Amino acid sequence: MQYDKTVFDNGLRLVTCAMPRMESVAIGIWLGVGSRYETEKTGGIAHFLEHLVFKGSKKYSCQQIKELIEGVGGALNGFTSEEATCYFAKLPAAKQFQALDILSDMALNPLLKHPDIAKEKNVILEEIKMHKDLPQSYVHDLFSQLLWPDQPLGSSILGDDKTIAQINRGNLKAFQIKHYSPSETVIAACGRLKHKIIAEKIKNKFACLKKMPKSAFLPAVDKKSDAKIEIANKPIAQTHFVLGFYGLRRDHPDKYIYSLLNTILGANMSSRLFTEVREKRGLVYSIDSQIKAFNDTGALLIHAGIDNTNLYEAVALVIQELQKIKKNPVSRGELRRAKDFFSGQLRLALESTLEHMFWIGEPTLHLNKTYKISEALRGIEAATPGDLKRLAEKIFTAAASGLAVIGPLKEKDCKNKLYAYLRNL
Repeated sequence: MQYDKTVFDNGLRLVTCAMPRMESVAIGIWLGVGSRYETEKTGGIAHFLEHLVFKGSKKYSCQQIKELIEGVGGALNGFTSEEATCYFAKLPAAKQFQALDILSDMALNPLLKHPDIAKEKNVILEEIKMHKDLPQSYVHDLFSQLLWPDQPLGSSILGDDKTIAQINRGNLKAFQIKHYSPSETVIAACGRLKHKIIAEKIKNKFACLKKMPKSAFLPAVDKKSDAKIEIANKPIAQTHFVLGFYGLRRDHPDKYIYSLLNTILGANMSSRLFTEVREKRGLVYSIDSQIKAFNDTGALLIHAGIDNTNLYEAVALVIQELQKIKKNPVSRGELRRAKDFFSGQLRLALESTLEHMFWIGEPTLHLNKTYKISEALRGIEAATPGDLKRLAEKIFTAAASGLAVIGPLKEKDCKNKLYAYLRNL
């Protein structure tokens, strides 16, 4: 599969993958800014700006933005993460230049009208309330705060009531000018397209922008000293917990081993945690593991929703599984299944023009690298049982652990019991 890349004089990068048999094109404008680029006073501004960009641009009204994409059968959306903001659309290939023009104008020329800002404050405050009312979501915020306290990386992407109230057109515009710069922008496109034509279209739209220095974020401080526990007492019918550990940055040499370790632990219904905690004992409805990878750090975390009376048993079982994977190398058969799962999931995902756009856009933005599928598969195939054991021993330690819990719990008694479990690692 052919990836083409153009770097313009002002630092803007274009990366494409021609998929001529497809009927669609997916386009994403990736910006190297997210919540960890904020200050204590501007928490939530990156996400707030993402919302407002959809409210209208110099060339397109809010209604036109939606109708010109959805009216031809396409889909339009955006997201903000800790380190990136992305605006994207997937639509019939014949309308790709229309989508490119809309997305470009949204990012370059958002109107940021005062009435829209006032209304969107209420929308985001409702989003914050909804997020806090969903323990399966909010527990992840508590976990991030545990691992990276008093750092932007540990703060909520949404911000809070106080910071949202302080946001105004002036600081939104200043944030956009500073961070929506060509040197921090990647345009990724996949589907039935021609790289040369898209490059010409982009050159006409972005050539006026001057090259600017890249913005810096506050480096993460991983506090590996002792187990960290946070209990949020809430009268709910099901307790949720996230048990996790400091992990690997996104370009770490062990990144493929990291993915396989996660797969074996809790990435699917064949995983150890799903089998032991749900299938054999029926303690949970859902349990899974996932990895986070940032530019300078990462995390591997396990989430479960359980009956309020089963917290200690479930945590003990999870820790037992972590001890096993540290002590005994995984069998070659189990590793083979994990490798086949990873490669199969990757191949299936990249049949989608949108998923393929995410695949090439994110690493190009953060690492200035576009991975070939064959490169990822070679990295996966090279992993050995000894590699997984070595990485498990490195990551799964009490000093690097954090446990966030939401449920009807007595904080002091609960913490003492849970500390005893974590210190067994």
